[in-house]
Formats: sequence, C-alpha cells, structure tokens
Amino acid sequence: MDFLISTANAQSLGGAGGGSWQSFLPLVALFVAFYFMLIRPQTKKAKEHRDMVSKIAVGDEVATAGGIIGRVSDAGESYLSLEVARDVTIKVQRFQVTQLLPKGTYKSA
Repeated sequence: MDFLISTANAQSLGGAGGGSWQSFLPLVALFVAFYFMLIRPQTKKAKEHRDMVSKIAVGDEVATAGGIIGRVSDAGESYLSLEVARDVTIKVQRFQVTQLLPKGTYKSA
C-alpha cells in the first residue's frame, strides 16, 4: 500500500524552523508591491485634492463631482456657494469640487 501514499521525509528539510522566515518573503514582497502600486499613488492624489480644495477662494471657477460648473461667490469652511447662472446660487460641500477651471471657462460654458 506504500505505492499510493508518499512517505514524509522530515529529516531532509532540516527541522521544523529551518525555512519559516522564507515562507513570509512572498507576503512581504506582495505588500511592498501593493504599497508602491496602489497605496502610495492614492495617498498622493488625496493630498493634492486636499491642497486644491483648501486654496479655493471667492471668484474661482470650479467644476463639481456632479458636473456643475460655476463661480465661487462665497467660501466657508465646509461649504461653497456657486453662482451657476445669473442670480442662481447653489451651496455645495467643499470636497465635492474636483477641478479648478481656468478663468473665463464659466462664461463660455
């Protein structure tokens, strides 16, 4: 019956603790790859967005995540008032602004 089951050769591995640190090496390499390919670029992009949102001032032309284009008429700590048409102002959350537009984009849109 030995031809169906291979026998274990514990002596050939050099003991139980011989290669335990080597089994974590692929896991560490995978974490390093995820850090440089996913985590680091995402945190860099989030930091750039935070910096851009904190620098928004009255008179800037912005685009929101919902696609609304307007000029900032009032800037608070958490909210912005956007003028989207003549005498039409809406209030949006500051973090919803995705892009600062060049001057004159609002008039041409």
